[in-house]
Amino acid sequence: MAKKSHGPNKHGHDHGNDDGHDHAHDPLEEGAALRVRALEEIVVAKGLVDPDALDAIVEYYERETGPRNGAQVIARAWTDPDFKDWLLKDGTAAINSLGFSGYQGEHIRVIENTDTVHNVVVCTLCSCYPWPVLGLAPAWYKSPAYRSRVVREPRVVLQEFGLNLASSVKVRVWDSTAEVRYLVLPRRPPGSEGMDAPELANIITRNGMIGTASV
Repeated sequence: MAKKSHGPNKHGHDHGNDDGHDHAHDPLEEGAALRVRALEEIVVAKGLVDPDALDAIVEYYERETGPRNGAQVIARAWTDPDFKDWLLKDGTAAINSLGFSGYQGEHIRVIENTDTVHNVVVCTLCSCYPWPVLGLAPAWYKSPAYRSRVVREPRVVLQEFGLNLASSVKVRVWDSTAEVRYLVLPRRPPGSEGMDAPELANIITRNGMIGTASV
């Protein structure tokens, strides 16, 4: 696990450091997750719910409903310089101004990808995640493998997601906690200059806002 960076936030990590780390996770979130998992196992075992139908519902909220909120935020930032400045200075307030707020959205920091830095988000101890803008966390985000490996070998993990970065690009890993959750502002793709905000929102993915994809 990487040591704390001397960069813009104490939870930012630079690739290739040691194992020192502090992390405050949300006990309410952890308890709720355990109760939901137990309830799911009971209703599936009793045949009250088709597990395939349940998986389809979860995937819908993982990939469609929640991430569409985040895509609107990113598209607005790409098309409105003043909003982008506000988003980077006070992510929570800027996001709330678009009507996206709620539990796990109280403290969101937005981190921008650039030509020289690529950001990726993890929660190393649990699954802290900005629900109002990304919906439900995907299973892989909560997996022990992702939580440990993306800190130790971020480039390898990103390659496994199909994202190959130039060696000149620095990879920075940000650890979400109960105090602050992160949202990646991807780079606007070349050739998208003629697209308006709704069109841009359609090309922005959940993984791009976590940092495991370019956009």
